[in-house]
Amino acid sequence: MKNLLTDISGVRVGHADDAALASGVTAVIFDKPAVASIDVRGGGPGTREATVLDLQSTVEAIDGIALSGGSALGLDAAGGVQAWLAEQGRGLRVRGAVIPIVPGAICFDLLNGGNKAWGRFPPYRDLGYAAAGAAAENFALGSAGAGLGATTANFKGGLGSASSQTEGGVKVAALAVVNAVGSVTVGDGPWFWAAPFEIGGEFGGRGLPPSFDPDMLRARLKGGPEATSAENTTLAVVVTDALLTKPQAKRLAMIAQTGMARAIYPVHAPLDGDVVFAAATGEKPIDPLFGLTELGMVAANVLARAIARGVHSATALPFPGALPAWKDRFG
Repeated sequence: MKNLLTDISGVRVGHADDAALASGVTAVIFDKPAVASIDVRGGGPGTREATVLDLQSTVEAIDGIALSGGSALGLDAAGGVQAWLAEQGRGLRVRGAVIPIVPGAICFDLLNGGNKAWGRFPPYRDLGYAAAGAAAENFALGSAGAGLGATTANFKGGLGSASSQTEGGVKVAALAVVNAVGSVTVGDGPWFWAAPFEIGGEFGGRGLPPSFDPDMLRARLKGGPEATSAENTTLAVVVTDALLTKPQAKRLAMIAQTGMARAIYPVHAPLDGDVVFAAATGEKPIDPLFGLTELGMVAANVLARAIARGVHSATALPFPGALPAWKDRFG
């Protein structure tokens, strides 16, 4: 396993970004429609087609997911992913029409120093199209795609991914765009909150501090007292090769949200727009009670690891006053 979302067969990921813009898009493409749902915990989310993923909605499966910077202006990215899928003949067929189903979510990266004077129309639709076209089994972590402009309270944010499997061999993987109002590290030190779940030194192998002092537990908030609900979000996609119904995918998304709580401090705040998409490719049947519970447990661990890897892999933006990357401080 590559420790990536694409360890799930039939899933590909692509990035498109602009260094001058300091923003970008990440597209998750399913080779076949995947049953999916969503769980939203943050107080300031920005989503597209989220209601399609509600349990009462008719559509069960999706063709892709678009994650973007740009705040609400980045919601156009899903249209670019749709355009690429339509060219491949992919989508929901309604007599002679083909409609690709592509939910999306955005994070706020408009104040990170990049040039956002893009003119009449924001570039995110074109970036979405390019990201879909670039989708492959291998993809970059850190400051790439939707993670290019991401930040946290004290270090550069980024895009991370991780994977694992249950004892019965059901795979689950996560991808996260970490643009949180809080911190992914314990205080300003090298330790990640997700350290107990780390595998093989994947985000530095520093463990937890030998003891905790009050300063480590105080709230570190991006923007301090001036932080707003529009500025922050962690976006996550959790995918499994299990055979799930739409309600089971919803439950998987809900349990996986626990991974955010293990990796970000504080989390699910009024200042965040935290979102988890969960999708299932339907290859392996599981027990609906114990099996789904175990799958959710592993998914939460995997999501925590993906969040830490996103910050660990990030590189600082080349602008005055930009936040340092974790590796700038701790190698």
